[in-house]
Formats: sequence, C-alpha cells, structure tokens
Amino acid sequence: MHIPLVDLKAQYSSIKNEIDPAVQEVIEQTDFVSGNAIGRFEHHFAEYIGVQGTVGVASGTTALHLSLLACKIEPGDEIITTAHTFAATGEAIVHAGAKPIFVDIDPKTYLIDPKKVNEAISVKTKAIIPVHLYGLSADMNPLLAIAERYNLWIIEDAAQAHGARYHGKQCGSIGDLACFSFYPGKNLGAYGDAGAVTGNNQDLLAKVRKLHDHGRSGKYEHEIIGYGERLDTLQAAILEVKLKHLDDWNRQRCTRAAYYSEMLQGMDVILPYVPDGLTPVYHQYVIRTKKRDALLSYLKAHEIGAGIHYPIPLHQQAAFEKLGLGKTELPVTESIVKEILSLPIYPELSDFQIEYVVDTIKEFFKVNKKGDIQ
Repeated sequence: MHIPLVDLKAQYSSIKNEIDPAVQEVIEQTDFVSGNAIGRFEHHFAEYIGVQGTVGVASGTTALHLSLLACKIEPGDEIITTAHTFAATGEAIVHAGAKPIFVDIDPKTYLIDPKKVNEAISVKTKAIIPVHLYGLSADMNPLLAIAERYNLWIIEDAAQAHGARYHGKQCGSIGDLACFSFYPGKNLGAYGDAGAVTGNNQDLLAKVRKLHDHGRSGKYEHEIIGYGERLDTLQAAILEVKLKHLDDWNRQRCTRAAYYSEMLQGMDVILPYVPDGLTPVYHQYVIRTKKRDALLSYLKAHEIGAGIHYPIPLHQQAAFEKLGLGKTELPVTESIVKEILSLPIYPELSDFQIEYVVDTIKEFFKVNKKGDIQ
C-alpha cells in the first residue's frame, strides 16, 4: 500500500466542483494581476484570523521579509528566532540586512524557548520571530512580556499554523505582524507559491502593502523602493474556496492525530506533546525515536511517505555558517533533529491507512527489539 506524506490529489478531488469554476472565472475575466479575488480573500482571511487586515503576498518568505522591512529592521540589528524551522525564517532576516540570533527550543514542544530568548537579548535586539511549528503555537505570553520589557517587535511565523490557537487566540493575531505561507502542502495551501501578512497595526500593514507592489501610491507613482511580490489572483481565488473548508480539514487532522496517538501508545516512540490551553492543527504529526533513520528507511521500503522536518537546524546549515555568526550551540535542537520523524497526516487519510502505518512501525520495533528511547 502506498501512503504519501500528504495527498493533494485527494483534496482536489473533494473540492474540484468548487475550484474549477473559481479558476475559470479568473481566466475568463483575464483578471490575473491585482484582481478582485485578492481583495475578497484578504477580507475573509482577516475575518478568519480575527485581525484588522491582511495583505496577500507572493510567498511566506516574502511575508517575513516585508514584515521586517515594515518594522524598519536595518543592518546591524539582531532578530532572535529558532534554528528548528525552514530556511525561510532565517533567510528573511538576512535579506533585511539583520543578524539572526538562534536560540534553543523546548524539549517537549520543539518550539522556541522563551527563557533562551530572554538570555539572548542585547542592545542590538529589535525583534523576535517565534515559529508556530507543526501546527502548534509557540508559548506567546512570556514572549510578549519580553517584547514589552525591551520594546521589541513580535513577528509570528505562522506558516504552519492556519487555524491553530493559543489560549483562545488565533495564531496570526497575537504579535505585531504575522506571516503565513500557502505553499501547496500547508493546511491552507494554494496551487503554487503564495503568502500573507496579518495584523492589527494599520500603519505596518500599509507599509507591507506598499512594499509588496513596487512602493506605489498610484499606478505610476512610487513613494518608496519596493518589490514585485504580489499575491497572484488565481491563487487568491483558490485560497478563498479552500478557506471555507479549513476548519473542517483541521478537525479531521486532529481526529487522525488522536487515532495515531491511541494506536502508538506503548511503543518506543515519544508522541506529540500539547500544552494546556493550546489548540493544534497538526500540520505535521511528529514522533521521536533514537531509531529514527532505520525506522524511516523501513517505512519508505513499505511505501509509507514519512519525512523529517527538519534534519539540519539553521545554525548548522552552510548558508548561515558562511555569514560568520559565531559559534552557536543548541543542545536540545541538535539532539531532537536526530530523532524526529513526520508521519503521513492529511484530512483524507483513512483509519485503515493509519493502521497500516502503525502496524508497520510495530513490525519495525519487533525486528529491532533493542531500540529504546530516552
């Protein structure tokens, strides 16, 4: 049985009768750039997140970069974030001319550790970028307290947290700005690259809006040097259709995650941990085992599309080491990335498929009886 890590074909099949007319409408109207679907999606997404505004942009990376520029991040500034994330989080900091300061993560949630953030504050610190990883919110209250104490910006990287909540608040509504990716495999995914910036600070959102469209104040009037990083109209039309299904899809992800956790009880794996007050949306279902590499090979041999998010932390990536950031030691991060494994999870995943994945894991540990975890 072949089980992919994510099945985009299954999702498309379930909403084909809604997606195809939405795409066709854009094509027939030749409404390809800055079209009407963008404004509609921005409005509906802002309502969904519970914020004053949304600016659709070309990608999640763009969202991070332009948010930093809107906050007037400059060369010499330091931005504190986690190394346990996709490269875009660190890249955006570098593109803004600032220096990423990577701090360690909580050993249970795998998210940025507020205590380590507090220890890393310097006179050059201008912002914190917490990453809501795997569909689980970072611990925002202590980070907000730190930001208030030191007058810092909080820019949420919510690329994997569409619909996740932190003590009742939607991820994407907590910081000064928040950045979403709509990469196809996300809980809310486009059919190509797409992203958005959300927030309640209208001045910051206005800056992002100007930056993403060549610094325009009018069609041929350019107040500032900007970028061509607009959200595509076709992608906005697709996202508007899919947004209506997001809550239901997230509920299904949570149901599948709960079934995994029930079925995996008693095995030599560490299951996902969710602190009280947090509502995850399981962008990934991540387990841990010291036999990770062997288990991954075993699952792939049985046509199960498991993966690793992420095998090499940013402070150990060649691209960031070349920046001369200095020696960074993150013992928790460096340990966890050797043990984490993402199992297939998506709304259309059946109980039968989950049972096959779990049975295959069980078979693996029978063959590898000596494998235990810390």
